[in-house]
Amino acid sequence: MNTENKIQWVYKSQNNQELAQRYNQWAKDYERDLSETLGRPSREPIVDLTLKYLPKNALILDAGAGTGTLGQWLHEEGYHNLVGIDISEGMLAEAQKKNVYTELRPMVLGEPLDFPTATFDTVTACGVFTYGHAPSSSFDELIRITKPKGYIIFTLRPDFYENSDFKQKMADLEAQKKWQLTELGDKYKAEDKGQFTLYLQTWVYQLSEA
Repeated sequence: MNTENKIQWVYKSQNNQELAQRYNQWAKDYERDLSETLGRPSREPIVDLTLKYLPKNALILDAGAGTGTLGQWLHEEGYHNLVGIDISEGMLAEAQKKNVYTELRPMVLGEPLDFPTATFDTVTACGVFTYGHAPSSSFDELIRITKPKGYIIFTLRPDFYENSDFKQKMADLEAQKKWQLTELGDKYKAEDKGQFTLYLQTWVYQLSEA
């Protein structure tokens, strides 16, 4: 199965159990497939936006950490208080090898998260919110576990944003004064290989004071 087919295979998962199983199977080849086969960028813009808003001592939750690529980039920039969660224990096993997280735990976005309220200074999520993955309701728990005035920084495919319930959910949370849009990054090519081109944008939201 080539990489493009693997991506569609993952997107078509029928439930969280199947999604986790498919990522477990892909975990060992995941980074190589995306970087070598699809031309994934050497570093995602979410790193620079984190640098713009967060001090180096910030406690960051890497939600949907996968194999730990984002954690590695953040660690290289001096962020050493990193906690990672992911639905796939196979992916977390690969992330563990990077030795950049203080803690890695299997958790499912969209379900209750086993962290106290107002734990993290920010939550990052790169490539996590997309077809067949974590639902828009995940934001409720991510807001709960983030400190007041903290940040939630995440990527979305522009087409997915327009064609899913994420656009309405994000607007509803802003209307409820749960968070406020601080910055919307430019659209960029996250993967580019032949006829397969995947664009992402990065959203930066700051939570309200209470």
